Amino acid sequence: MAILEVHNIEKNFGTLQVLQGISFSLEKGESMAIIGSSGSGKTTLLRCLNFLERPDNGKIMVNNEVIFDALDPCTQRESEVRKKRLHFGLVFQNFNLFPQYTALKNITLAAELLAKERPNFQKDKRIILKEIQEKGEMLLAQVGLSDKRDYYPHQLSGGQQQRVAIARALAMEPDILCFDEPTSALDPELTGEVLKVIRNLADRNTTMVIVTHEMAFARDVADRILFMDEGVIVEQGTPQEVFENPKEERTRQFLTRYNES
Repeated sequence: MAILEVHNIEKNFGTLQVLQGISFSLEKGESMAIIGSSGSGKTTLLRCLNFLERPDNGKIMVNNEVIFDALDPCTQRESEVRKKRLHFGLVFQNFNLFPQYTALKNITLAAELLAKERPNFQKDKRIILKEIQEKGEMLLAQVGLSDKRDYYPHQLSGGQQQRVAIARALAMEPDILCFDEPTSALDPELTGEVLKVIRNLADRNTTMVIVTHEMAFARDVADRILFMDEGVIVEQGTPQEVFENPKEERTRQFLTRYNES
């Protein structure tokens, strides 16, 4: 059964149609890489999934539950947005860490804030916060930064900051982890350390949607490739199908430009 189903998503900014009839599904444990030129709608699609943008049309389902339907106002209540965002962890291009907090605090902050809403928080405060901190330390170890737990963002390299951002997204245990060009703000020598973390997540069967311009990485790591151009899905398939035997001329042209660059 698909963990994520996207049906006919459309998004307009004024008269500009950015997404047109976007439909796809994602199985639990599957990694999907979304590729395409700048301006093709890739980032807008991720922002719609995470409710940073509201689609103008279409439906989004997670675990067979409708979490957004453009025809059903009940699924669009602002009071429900935060809860629905918990389905999706989003790693941005530019880290977005809180500069006033340590690496560990950046990871645990959201969980601590949510914990305060638990009925038993005051009674079990010490136990709950200890569990959250231990989990944060485990995630730091997972991304190879145990020795940086007390460092502030300005004391970390770009690659280290992005690894903290990945750990922060994982801390909320999302159903689907989304990456928006996670290496685009990094120097080439730091790109590898972030891609290694994502590769390890794929090996652990983490369900992921990865917008990326790293074609070799997408080919090696993703279970499925989705190619977008001008707001539509032009082609999707396995890495072998899309990279070695693309069916659509637009896909072939894009890959040719990439190979020549």
